[in-house]
Amino acid sequence: MYRYDEFDHAFVSARVEQFRDQVQRRLSGELAEDAFKPLRLMNGVYLQLHAYMLRVAIPYGTLSSRQMRMLAHIARKYDRGYGHFTTRQNIQYNWPRLSDTPDILNELASVEMHALQTSGNCIRNVTADHFSGAAADEIADPRPYAEILRQWSSVHPEFSFLPRKFKIAVTGAERDRAAIQVHDIGLHLKKDENGRLGFAVYVGGGQGRTPLIAKKIRDFLPEEDLLSYTTAIMRVYNLYGRRDNKYKARIKILVHETGAEELARQVEVEFAKLKDTELKLPDADIQAISAYFAPATLPNRAEGWGNLARWKKADPEFARWVQQNVQPHKHPDYGMVTISLKPIGGIPGDASDAQMDAVADIAEEYAFDEIRVSHEQNLILPHVALADLEPVYRALVAAGLATANAGLITDIIACPGLDYCALANARSIPVAQEISNRFGSPERQAEIGELKIKISGCINACGHHHVGHIGLLGVEKKGAELYQITLGGSGDENTSIGEIIGRGFEPEKVTDAVETIVDTYLGLRRDKTETFLEAYRRVGPQPFKDALYGGSAQEAA
Repeated sequence: MYRYDEFDHAFVSARVEQFRDQVQRRLSGELAEDAFKPLRLMNGVYLQLHAYMLRVAIPYGTLSSRQMRMLAHIARKYDRGYGHFTTRQNIQYNWPRLSDTPDILNELASVEMHALQTSGNCIRNVTADHFSGAAADEIADPRPYAEILRQWSSVHPEFSFLPRKFKIAVTGAERDRAAIQVHDIGLHLKKDENGRLGFAVYVGGGQGRTPLIAKKIRDFLPEEDLLSYTTAIMRVYNLYGRRDNKYKARIKILVHETGAEELARQVEVEFAKLKDTELKLPDADIQAISAYFAPATLPNRAEGWGNLARWKKADPEFARWVQQNVQPHKHPDYGMVTISLKPIGGIPGDASDAQMDAVADIAEEYAFDEIRVSHEQNLILPHVALADLEPVYRALVAAGLATANAGLITDIIACPGLDYCALANARSIPVAQEISNRFGSPERQAEIGELKIKISGCINACGHHHVGHIGLLGVEKKGAELYQITLGGSGDENTSIGEIIGRGFEPEKVTDAVETIVDTYLGLRRDKTETFLEAYRRVGPQPFKDALYGGSAQEAA
């Protein structure tokens, strides 16, 4: 895990004191809200429906136990005893007092954390595969490159006031668990025919009002050219991205209107000027950053296989949890554990201060002091010996964190929606809770299999509904909440944008609609191995439209 050097410490501390002065001037009335707004946003402070919200960066989703305990402490001392983990691998506090935010940032700085650039028209938190450094299908750990990008982009003088916010994601595995094709820049680590590391580069993906899948503009970029090529992309965007219309300001619109080939040509022209400058990454620097992410020494624990078999036979609930929430590790005696933040009927992504403390304790004792946040709003223990799975499970049960639903229908992504957000048109949380309760039976979830539901309370798509197998978008119509349904979306290596299947549903009817969709799938799948997404791609939307709307073209319109 990356550790701050002297520059990092001084830099973050100086920014905290600068913001403390800005807050004091706002509270005294010296600064009006219009003048204060861009200052607070650059420090992660939003003004929501009922209170200020603070968004804290968790770079590439990696945390230590010490840092998690600090997040728990902040929830206890400055908020209402919980935090909300987001699809950007961040954590949000929904109830801090503005006067307390400098103190919160100061406490975060003491454990090498901050809230810089978690908002504003800048390069946001760089995200990565939550199984980085542990996954069996990984070509290389993407986190060193995410850290290089973080250092380069932090308060970058040229890219702090872009046409619009900018998001970068990096993955290093065959499976894309970072949704890189719905980001402004997506980077996929790969090796060329000579075994050199580099990246496939995707540009112009995004969700929101105009969902678009990124275009690949470089099949292989050598790792030493990462910053020079990224700078070239940013310069083209900064120069030509629209500033006259915020709805058309993202780079995805520039790529769409310019064309991927022409944009790639412009980037290559700029790159030619930059590739042999000081932006070229020396191998020594890459190795120095990579050394921070050297994998923990994992001793062989072959006894885990026999223990695991006995434990699973003795406890069906433990066996179900292992099957659903533990994935194979690159070391055969270990597993990657997903801690579900989606209890049946709970609020997706929320964790109490006590639960955060419990996760910190478990990680410290059993998981080499490493925790990850996934973009699916869960927590990950990336290195757990099979021999330790039973005590880890018992500790999670005691903390209310042992729900065995990773990847199932109740593992729902949801934004805070109209319960908190000033931009939202509809609530997300109650809908997620009702769907979770409806499908909460473990047997029913197992029968349905892999199915990702994602819910957004407005068109900004913070809940990633466009890439949900079933996506729900809350809209406002004639003063009432309505939920539009999309089907067939996916955020993996075979990215697709979900199709709108017809008119929206009232809040009291949306769960019934989801159940109709699920029952239709169960009736038409070839066998139990065919997932919802596979079945949908095979048969298309019509059977689901017929089931929902009775075959009426008017109803489905």
